[in-house]
Amino acid sequence: MGKPFIITPQAQRDFDRSYWWYEEQYQGLGKEFARSVDAKITEIQRNPLQFQIVYKDKIRRALVSRFPYSIFYVDKPNVLSIIAIQLQSRNPDLWKSRI
Repeated sequence: MGKPFIITPQAQRDFDRSYWWYEEQYQGLGKEFARSVDAKITEIQRNPLQFQIVYKDKIRRALVSRFPYSIFYVDKPNVLSIIAIQLQSRNPDLWKSRI
């Protein structure tokens, strides 16, 4: 078990939209996406400082395995705050409005 985390409502919407998009493409693919995201969040929890800082000395990015998504998060003293789960080809400035 690692550091506790919260997922902002915007990040949850990112995840939900992507999950259902993959599920519509091929039954079960949404579940694979969810497993990949969960595995990366677990990795972040275990060692949150291992991922690159990408914005304002506090926002970090972890790349999801198998799927072209990034998880953007802030490592706060007592909790990890996941602010976005976004497709890597999307405009990178979209998540910046969330901080």
